[in-house]
Amino acid sequence: MAQPGSGSNADEPSAQQRAVTIRDVAAEAQVSLGTVSNVLNRSIAVTPEKRQRVLDAIEALGYVKHAGAALMRGGKAPTIGLVALDIRNPFFTELARGAEDAARENGRLLILCNSDENAEQERGYLELLEEQRVLGVVISPVDERNDTLQWLRERGTAVVLLGRRRHDYCSVRVDDVTGGQLATDHLLDLGHRRLAYVTGPLSIDQYRERLKGVRRALRHRGLPEDSCQVIEVGTLGTAAEGQLASTRLREQYPDVTGVTCGNDLLALGVVAGLVSQGVGVPEEVSVVGFDDIEMAQQNPLPLTTVRQPKAELGWVATNLLLEEALRGAAHAHREVMFQPELVVRATTRRVAGQGPHDTDPPASDPMEAPSPPAT
Repeated sequence: MAQPGSGSNADEPSAQQRAVTIRDVAAEAQVSLGTVSNVLNRSIAVTPEKRQRVLDAIEALGYVKHAGAALMRGGKAPTIGLVALDIRNPFFTELARGAEDAARENGRLLILCNSDENAEQERGYLELLEEQRVLGVVISPVDERNDTLQWLRERGTAVVLLGRRRHDYCSVRVDDVTGGQLATDHLLDLGHRRLAYVTGPLSIDQYRERLKGVRRALRHRGLPEDSCQVIEVGTLGTAAEGQLASTRLREQYPDVTGVTCGNDLLALGVVAGLVSQGVGVPEEVSVVGFDDIEMAQQNPLPLTTVRQPKAELGWVATNLLLEEALRGAAHAHREVMFQPELVVRATTRRVAGQGPHDTDPPASDPMEAPSPPAT
């Protein structure tokens, strides 16, 4: 047995005791350091045979990638930022789940930020995400003309817009004009002619686009725009604001029989508010929402609404972001637009006395959400 001071290396760490390095992986797999790096960074520039050798070596040696080393060399972290307008709205919760799924499938982490529709708060989060050297940011911006977005891109951080569009950015959105028209056409088909649109702030693009759809439906029927009264609430559109809007509706426009809303939370609030005032839904007033959040179906009075594919929006946006971040100059900006779908449930019915079909429309069970499209 070696004695202390004998010059033995017994106290030095063995290869098994010290941290395994990328050089150890390269030696084990009999490939270059560059090949190991490409495999770790998910580059496509590696043959399947070499990739498998590297992965086998990583497993055999127990190698763990040191993300901090890449940051010290000026690289990017394996993280993605998602900046939502209001995470309290289940629409954004479901969208974030889709984004998280896509990030996880690609070996990335998702950092969720909530702007609360506040431009300064949004800017602060964007600057913080850049400090963290994220690969990119998926954002539903307060204002898509925000100069911080361009600043990020100039620093090499990819940006994808949600619910907004600009020709020089990738974007993912739903056709909100068509969605607003679907909701209004449904009410018009049921014989409603005195309508109201309860909306969040019209400074937000999605609410404006849905109002355009409402008015387009009226024009196509030869009806004046003032056939639909607009009630704008002061927040992003919560159920509490919907209840308050229902009071304004009955006080200012008591003859309205059909209401379309800018989102499901507003619609659920309007329904609750009308019922609390003794107004029958849908016997006296029909209500249509927008989004098709889970609560819309589970509500005691299931909500007729316009569905948009929430999780798919987040999934596709995140994959577009990764494509832009990893392909660089080879990436071509794209706009992906989903089509909305009307889901008829229990909060709408035909106006009494509207001809031979004076019956409730059959409620349709919501269809399964489509699988995320390949990107």
